[in-house]
Amino acid sequence: MLTIVLLDVILLVVLLMLSIPLPYCFGGALLFMSIFGGVSMKSMMLWSFNQMISPVLLASPLFVLAGTLMGGSGIAKRLLNLADIFVGRIRGGIGVVAVATCAFIGAISGSGLTGVAATGPVLIPRMVDQGYDRGYATAIVTVSSVLGLLIPPSVIMILYGWVTETSILAAFLSTVGPGLAIVVLFSIINLVWAKKMPNIVVEPPMEVKEKREILIKRTKVALPALAMPVIILGGIYGGIFTPAEAAGVSAVVAIPIGFFIYKELNFKNFYGYVRESATSVGSIMTMIIFTLMLSQTYVMLRVPQAIIDMFFNLTDSKVIMLIIINIFLFFVGMIVNDATGMILVAPLLLPLVTQLGLDPVHFAAIMGVNLAMGGVTPPYASILYFGMRIGKCEFSEILKPTMVFLLLGYLPIVLLTTFVPELSLFLPRIMGLL
Repeated sequence: MLTIVLLDVILLVVLLMLSIPLPYCFGGALLFMSIFGGVSMKSMMLWSFNQMISPVLLASPLFVLAGTLMGGSGIAKRLLNLADIFVGRIRGGIGVVAVATCAFIGAISGSGLTGVAATGPVLIPRMVDQGYDRGYATAIVTVSSVLGLLIPPSVIMILYGWVTETSILAAFLSTVGPGLAIVVLFSIINLVWAKKMPNIVVEPPMEVKEKREILIKRTKVALPALAMPVIILGGIYGGIFTPAEAAGVSAVVAIPIGFFIYKELNFKNFYGYVRESATSVGSIMTMIIFTLMLSQTYVMLRVPQAIIDMFFNLTDSKVIMLIIINIFLFFVGMIVNDATGMILVAPLLLPLVTQLGLDPVHFAAIMGVNLAMGGVTPPYASILYFGMRIGKCEFSEILKPTMVFLLLGYLPIVLLTTFVPELSLFLPRIMGLL
């Protein structure tokens, strides 16, 4: 039976490499298992239907809608203008603004693509005008946008909690430490790199009085945007509403902000944003149901036990096993999107990491940082390609700065998250979730 499973995995990888749409790839692999693996599709469909009606899953499409509306409502622009007051007039300051704003947008939308869509059209041209290379400007916005997958609320953490029956609130908090550490490292790399760019033009410092007046003005304008994460995160962690209800609240609140306060939403583009969200949700849900069925098929065929046996036959070193798991998760992130990787792999690897003594909440952070990195690592790299389109640059222009940010800013955090559990567990412990 393991031979059939291995052939099925090979088929899945081949379909993915042929750039066939994800739902069809997993549907094809599922069909193969139904024909040659003796798995009843009727029972799988009944089981998956019971899983899909879970109220927890409702948060994902609502956050997709909320993120899309926030991207078009002008929230990101006001946040950028506010952050620019503090560090925008030092060399490399606008790069720090990019990193911080993408993290802040992530705390609202829970999506990586939203960060690029919301900040890229505003920030990349501004950085180019100040003398930054277009490839570098696009790269820093793009790699910083993966913070949307780590700074809570995060869609992939909702999916992790759902498929592993782990506390979603604890999973949310597990990636806060790694996310903030990435913000710091990216900011440092940017400040060092900016010193090597001779064409950067830095505006002269403002007088204290002028800076105070502009700060007060821009803070007033940005208050509705600043209130969003307070409402969402305060509501979730304060026990006022569930993650699904928080997603609905964020989508509803974004509408009057866009229509009546910032006035960047109108009936025409609002309809376009809702239609775009509906298309994305349909594709995501179709992909989720096929991925869920395939993952459960592997579980029924005792693939997790086979993985455990294989790893312990290879080595009894916990460190080596964790390194192999990280490499595996990195490659999964390279060929499928974060949501797909989470649903497919989490149920398979959780028994192994549990046997290694890892807390499921710690493993949530490990999976989160690895799969998020895959979003900007070819060949899949959906966030990277989207950023290239927004920034109007070629792959050759964005490749070097992207690799520098990943190797010097992201990879160290992956290792820290893996081998220093407290980085991801201290907040859940403080909140009494562990």
